[in-house]
Amino acid sequence: MSKPSRALRTAVLFAFIGAMSACGAQGPSVELKGQRISVEVADTEAAREHGLMERTQMAKDHGMLFVFDDEAPRSFWMKNTRIALDMLFFDGERRLLSVQHDVQPCTADPCPGYSSGAPARYVLELNAGQARALGVAPGDELTIRR
Repeated sequence: MSKPSRALRTAVLFAFIGAMSACGAQGPSVELKGQRISVEVADTEAAREHGLMERTQMAKDHGMLFVFDDEAPRSFWMKNTRIALDMLFFDGERRLLSVQHDVQPCTADPCPGYSSGAPARYVLELNAGQARALGVAPGDELTIRR
């Protein structure tokens, strides 16, 4: 039996997460360096564009997981984002590529962009300082949990 395609595995995973959420189950989470983090999933263009804008706080064990349909160089900015963040960029196999640490809210226009540095498929935003506290390093694997 052949291994299912990455697109099929991702579709099945997010269908499962959606079904569990509809049943009243606790929301999706990821695991990184043995730490479980509750996430909001941004897997549509509108959700990815809005991201964490206008938020004034986020719980320590929470984050936002951006999911893209393909691997490509990614660039994020902080326009209308009110909390400092760490941005962790992962490839299609959910291996850490790079981290932008302690990215501050944008107060001047135009806002700078923060790049993945390599083709990425997933981006995890956490409160600033969390990436260092976890001790993440390139190659660390992100696991999506239920």
